[in-house]
Amino acid sequence: MDNPDLFDRTARRLRRNRAAPDYAAHDFVRATMLDGIAERLDAVTREFTDILDLGCFDGAFTVPGSRIARCDAGFAFAKGAGGVQADEDRLPFADASFDCVVCAGVLDQVNDLPGALTLIRRVLRPDGLFLGAFVGAGSLSALRTALRLAEQDRPVARLHPQIEVRSAGDLLMRAGFALPVADVETLNVGYRDVGRLLGDLRGMAATNILVDRHPLGKAALTGLAESFAAAADDQGRTREKFEIVFLTGWSPDPSQPKPARRGSGTASLTAALTPKP
Repeated sequence: MDNPDLFDRTARRLRRNRAAPDYAAHDFVRATMLDGIAERLDAVTREFTDILDLGCFDGAFTVPGSRIARCDAGFAFAKGAGGVQADEDRLPFADASFDCVVCAGVLDQVNDLPGALTLIRRVLRPDGLFLGAFVGAGSLSALRTALRLAEQDRPVARLHPQIEVRSAGDLLMRAGFALPVADVETLNVGYRDVGRLLGDLRGMAATNILVDRHPLGKAALTGLAESFAAAADDQGRTREKFEIVFLTGWSPDPSQPKPARRGSGTASLTAALTPKP
């Protein structure tokens, strides 16, 4: 039996379509992700000819000299970037189609994340590179606190479950990636009011798309604004943070370095830890 979806696929497509026309005014989180991905890509001493930009948004990711296929769950983003529309856990591409897959800003909204990562590995050629980034655990802590204070009597899940960096690394291993690495960087943003934050979340297609979601009532919305404002610093801004988890993994290939066989070491740990006279 298939597991029920956590996220509403239809709502996700509609939210992405709504965000597309003005996305450039709210793209700062993904821009930070793409900067980090570019740094990691620059550190690799090889060229990639066929790249998949998965969750392409407005097609801002570019690599000079490479062919880039675009894919997005939203029709408006996919059409605007000249790509195809598809969910990350339902990819339409043949195995071994790309030597690099980049996925920035969408993996935290995928129903079957282990399945999506497995599909990403499958569409990679042997020794192909996967670079991903998404908003992870610890993000939107100010908004989460303000919501909890505003709805003390009837708390409702309004923010998506968030993935810790260690769990992200485990998911890469489960999906069959070689040499997996997961690390995190923090982006801090100051907001004068919660409306600005909610506007950014809508503009980046990052609002609540849980299947089980409920509207925020007028009283709760007022309480949310008051609680968020009460956390402001001496400059009148409430600090919100986005914990960006970066993923790096390689499609397995015999040419890749292998971990040393257990017991193959030639140096004694006891000798290394014994103080020298």
